[in-house]
Amino acid sequence: MVLTHLAGANQADDTTITITGHTAGATPFISKLTIEVSNTTLLKDIQFAIDPKPGSVTRPLSGTYANDYLVSRGFEHPPQIILPVYGLYAGYANIVRLTYRFLDGSSKESSTRITTASFDDPCGYDHPTILKARTSNTDLSYDYIMVKGSCSNFEPAIIDTDGALRWVGTAGLSIGNATFFDNAVYLGHGHQLTRIDLDGTATLVGDYSSLGVKNCHHNIDRGKVGIILDVDTTTDYNSVSIEVDASGRVLKQWNMAAIIRATMTAGGDDPSQFVYPSPTDWFHLNGVAYNRADDSLIVSSRENFLMCLDYETSAIKWILGDPTKKWYQFPSLRKFALTVPQGSLPPIGQHAPSISYDQNLLVFDNGQSSVFNVPRGDLRRYAAARKYKIDLEAKTATEVWNFEASQSIFCPFCGSVYEDAPKNYLIDYALESPVQQNAFARLLGLNAAGETIFSYRYPTFSCTTIYRALPVHLENTKFPTIGPQALNLSTRGLVSAGDNVLIGGFIISGTDPKSMVLRALGPSLTRFGLSNVLSDPVLKVYNSSGTLIAANDNWQSDPNHFVVEANGLTPTNRLESATAQTLAPGAYTVIVRGKDPTPGIGLVELYDLSPQSNSKVANMSTRGSVGTGDDVLISGFIVGDVASATVVVRALGPSLASYGVSGVLSNPTLTIYDSTGSVIASNDNWLDDVNWTDVRKNGLSPTNTSESALVLHLPAGAYTAAVRGVNGATGNALVEVYDLH
Repeated sequence: MVLTHLAGANQADDTTITITGHTAGATPFISKLTIEVSNTTLLKDIQFAIDPKPGSVTRPLSGTYANDYLVSRGFEHPPQIILPVYGLYAGYANIVRLTYRFLDGSSKESSTRITTASFDDPCGYDHPTILKARTSNTDLSYDYIMVKGSCSNFEPAIIDTDGALRWVGTAGLSIGNATFFDNAVYLGHGHQLTRIDLDGTATLVGDYSSLGVKNCHHNIDRGKVGIILDVDTTTDYNSVSIEVDASGRVLKQWNMAAIIRATMTAGGDDPSQFVYPSPTDWFHLNGVAYNRADDSLIVSSRENFLMCLDYETSAIKWILGDPTKKWYQFPSLRKFALTVPQGSLPPIGQHAPSISYDQNLLVFDNGQSSVFNVPRGDLRRYAAARKYKIDLEAKTATEVWNFEASQSIFCPFCGSVYEDAPKNYLIDYALESPVQQNAFARLLGLNAAGETIFSYRYPTFSCTTIYRALPVHLENTKFPTIGPQALNLSTRGLVSAGDNVLIGGFIISGTDPKSMVLRALGPSLTRFGLSNVLSDPVLKVYNSSGTLIAANDNWQSDPNHFVVEANGLTPTNRLESATAQTLAPGAYTVIVRGKDPTPGIGLVELYDLSPQSNSKVANMSTRGSVGTGDDVLISGFIVGDVASATVVVRALGPSLASYGVSGVLSNPTLTIYDSTGSVIASNDNWLDDVNWTDVRKNGLSPTNTSESALVLHLPAGAYTAAVRGVNGATGNALVEVYDLH
């Protein structure tokens, strides 16, 4: 074991840490380290990271346990801590690196070697046929994949993009429906739901027999609050969904037979000609997608179509499918049909609907005709990933991207496509050949440039090996889970005098106080190549009534500067400002001025230190001066740490005049960049964006048509919004980020 001191602070120096051993976990992929700590009360968290094998470009699999979490799970018995390490290579001498962080911001590191036993893998996950080995390209946004099938009693499994097996289920179940949620695996089996934590603990969390549930099938997908299970009941086959929370409690139910029956009756059609009781497979529900932007549920019926429901009322909003199928013969259903323009194809026999980063609909189009319903519709004999832009005003669904693989892969059933970071895809051809005794499953990864990063093939029978594959992020897993939300905001702009100061605003929603760090930077911006920086920024914080509640000139003078330091947020220049505050729910304003009248570029930042509380930072905005060149208004925000968050980003100018702001930007434009600096979305006039109705639905319509707004469904990561003036115009503008939750 090697112990290294990293940061010079007393708690790390004064605490003795010794790794005394490790014991095997439930599988060779899990081990439990025994650690002796002289004073566990000083620990903030412990992080482990597993070195990838030599030559791998995957990010190390890593997990961070908050000290409180270790206590709550019974892993801590001072002075001893039992630390679960998951994601180890089987049959290998793993190097595991540990970082111990303390409450005062200090830290230590150590490392240890864990040699694991081999693992008998009957599914062949660990030994694929390599059609294309993982390239050395590091642009792919994901490194880990959850695969689910029914080829063993250790379902599901997690592999890395090198094709190595890194984790398997421990519930002894052979099933085909599972998902990754709340940093754990959830499996539906029969009328029950089991949660498997990554440390191998399996817990039965739900039994739904009282609802008439007989079997969980196909998918488990993310819902509005929890996860949505596809289930069979005593009366309905492959046509019922239920949403449950992380503890398994039922939140909502949808019966597709009842919904369609009521719609057809109201429209004057006879539902008995289309809707059938169990065991007839007239609908074949195989997945759903919740769209937070318009509070809707998109339901995939392999036999018929994709159907969008209002989440609360279950009313049908639109239907997308093959008009040569049976459903289109009924006027009551046909009136909801979206038109597919020339040059686009409707999905048929589809699976795995999801919402992409740019609020488009992504789906795996199997190209398969109906099995039960007649007329059966089109048959293409090739599968494709397709993305559609839905325009509800024009009632159209237009293909904006597809991956047809030269129309060479026939996958008539099962399969999936999911987008991770923008334009990074994972495609699963679950049944590559229609001749099942010679069938294969194929996994394929695409980066944002459209390059194939890896391609692996696995033997299968039917869809038993990889029915569905999901990108999962195990490179920085945190316990407890930090759910999808906008966490931090930083905005850079020109600070001068009068109205031309930098103003940050944010709203805390919920019931609990929230711990925040607020910073104003200037001199340290020179390391980013900026020359005209604010020499001595001053920060003031006001509540919703305009009362000054905090102020800071130089960060070391703040009474809570130790909180700033402990969270690694110490400004690098002593003239810069920072304050740590615990704030009740409400609206707040942060104003950054210069101590002297000399103008310069400054940066205002808001950091959420308590993302796991019952409150959220629902809205973050910054007003500043927009110039040209480096003097544009640049706002950065972080969506953390897991899953995707739906946000509305706005750039306002003309409407600020009604609030007494002078010299406003007459026509702002908005551009969104990802962490690589690539443009992922842009807008000039908000009504020109196809998702403008979602902006309006959420009560966020700008009052001036020249202002900009975008609705985006963004995965965890860092993003930048840049506000500029059309044709180089200058003036005061406001950039805003709203978290829809």
